[in-house]
Amino acid sequence: MSGHGPTPRLQPELTPSVEELEAQERRLVFRRFTHDDAWELGSLLVRMARERQAPVAVDIHRGGQQLFHAALPGSTPDNDAWIRRKRRVVERYGASSYLVGARFRAKGTTFEESSRLDPDVYAAHGGSFPVHVEGVGVVGAITVSGLPQLQDHRFVVEALEEFLRPDDPDRDR
Repeated sequence: MSGHGPTPRLQPELTPSVEELEAQERRLVFRRFTHDDAWELGSLLVRMARERQAPVAVDIHRGGQQLFHAALPGSTPDNDAWIRRKRRVVERYGASSYLVGARFRAKGTTFEESSRLDPDVYAAHGGSFPVHVEGVGVVGAITVSGLPQLQDHRFVVEALEEFLRPDDPDRDR
């Protein structure tokens, strides 16, 4: 016996429930969303990705216009294609791409089987989150691609939680 004790087991990453995902979307709402907000949020996502050496592409759209895009080392043109497909899900359903996929899975099916949408155009995989403006509704999407889908989703949520922190003295977002 080596005296080191049992080998610790890695816990599987828990998949959030539809209710948890819906709660995130109710909580992560902007008061406004300007070009400057897109730049600041995009820059925050890039800083976080660089710190983690995450091979991602980051994209922010509002009203059909790309306001921010960055491709970090290790990302590929495929990430840009995934961004477009995931963003289209947010634009069509008004909910995060991960939540849309989770709702189909909760019904015992998949987005690909039941949405009747072209999977080359739409992807209900994690990583695209709605830009929801209070009193207005969904006006755009923040999208990350390059990690496994749940990590892409959590990465965007983490950045939004920091960006929309209520204790932030500059919070007018």
